[in-house]
Order: sequence, then C-alpha cells, then structure tokens
Amino acid sequence: MTVLTARPPPTATAAKPSDCSPLRLSVKPPGPLSGLLDGAWWPRSRDLARELPALTDLLDPLWGRITRVSVNPTYWPGVPRKVPVKGHVVNVGWFRAEQDPHQLMLRSYRVGRWDLLIIPPEIGAEAAARLMATACDPRIVRTGSALVADELSRHPAAPAEADPPGRTQAESWEAEGGATAAPVGTTGGR
Repeated sequence: MTVLTARPPPTATAAKPSDCSPLRLSVKPPGPLSGLLDGAWWPRSRDLARELPALTDLLDPLWGRITRVSVNPTYWPGVPRKVPVKGHVVNVGWFRAEQDPHQLMLRSYRVGRWDLLIIPPEIGAEAAARLMATACDPRIVRTGSALVADELSRHPAAPAEADPPGRTQAESWEAEGGATAAPVGTTGGR
C-alpha cells in the first residue's frame, strides 16, 4: 500500500494551492489489478467542489488528466456539474442507483477508470487508517459501503474526531486553523 499524505512539490507551471493541508489518500501500488477498489480517499468535508481540486492535483500526474468523476449524491449536499481544477475542468456526474454511496469513480485519458473508497470525513483517524489499509489490500473484494459498515460495526466507539477533554469546540476550531468571529464589542486582535 502507498499512503500519500503530502502534496507533491509544485511544478514551474503549477499554481500554489490555497489549502496546504495534506491530502488524505492511499492508492494500491503498481501491479496486477485485483479487488474492487484502487484505494481510498478521506476528504475533509462534504463539499465536493472544494475537495476535488486537491484530489485531482495529486492524481493527474499519477494517473493522467482526470476528466470525469462520478459519485452517489447521498452523502454530498451539492454535486456540481463541473469543477475547475488546475489547468482544466472535471465533469462530475452522479448516479443514485448505480453508484455506491461510499465510492468515487474517476476517469482519465491515460489510465481509464479508478474506483476509490470515500471515507466519511467525520470518521476518526484510527478508523480511517484501517479503512485506507483495507481498501488497498488486493485480497479484499468488497464494496465501499460494505467496508464502511464493517468498520462501524466492529468499532462503534470510533466516533468523529472528538474535541480533547477540556477543550471547547470553538477552541478546537481555532487550533485547527479555523477562525471564529470576535465577540461583539471587541476588535478581534490579541
């Protein structure tokens, strides 16, 4: 299994990404094709228009220009028809009956089709790591929904990444790079 946690260095023609947080992705190593999935992706939110550019930035050099993505809209509040990414536009399709809600299908010019497990953004880091490893195991022939259901049934106490004891939700947000509004009557400075 290859786990990619950092973005590749920018090329001379690449624009610097606005979000420099590492991409959470694992892909199977090169070799004979087996299993139903080619890897796993753990997006940070359910905003597909925001999440896809970082994913395609990393996958375009590996798999060829990603031209089309399809998802099941069950867990995505909005599915845009087109998403501008570095240097081109990715067409996005959605299918309720035909597409597993926990899978993302990508198509590229060079390689063809790739299927990734979509790990729910709200799942904890330990559960996500187990799901990434399982999705990259060539012996596993299970759908994304089956893998997520198995994980949640085996580890029901694996909640979303909780705030550390003694820390408020606002403090966690601030610590992770979010910005909360300053209370009324303050300047917001430190």
